[in-house]
Amino acid sequence: MTEVVAALIWDEDKFMICQRPAHKARGLLWEFVGGKVEKGETGPRALVRECREELDVEINVGDIFMQTVHEYPDITIRLTLYNAAISAGTPKLIEHNDIKWITPAQIDSYTFCPADEEILKKIKG
Repeated sequence: MTEVVAALIWDEDKFMICQRPAHKARGLLWEFVGGKVEKGETGPRALVRECREELDVEINVGDIFMQTVHEYPDITIRLTLYNAAISAGTPKLIEHNDIKWITPAQIDSYTFCPADEEILKKIKG
């Protein structure tokens, strides 16, 4: 099983979602910023690294919002979503195709990676 971490970053009543690049698995689907935990990394440390690499921002990692396990045809992941806040920088499109800030009411207007479905239900309440 592959350990994956992601960030739930809020700005008032909106949270950040990122669109995967077209050439990657699950291309053009929406997701939370994050990625794989590398050997020897903690979840929070991996998330700080991923946000730096993918968005060029520094974040403060909070508590765990939710964990879920999802089996894709090519990979099984354990996804840990952390509450997080940007502490420095403005998100840049380094890795992703697009970035949006949406409200929970707008979730159904976007097509997300299947691993995020349970998380999105919790955010919608």
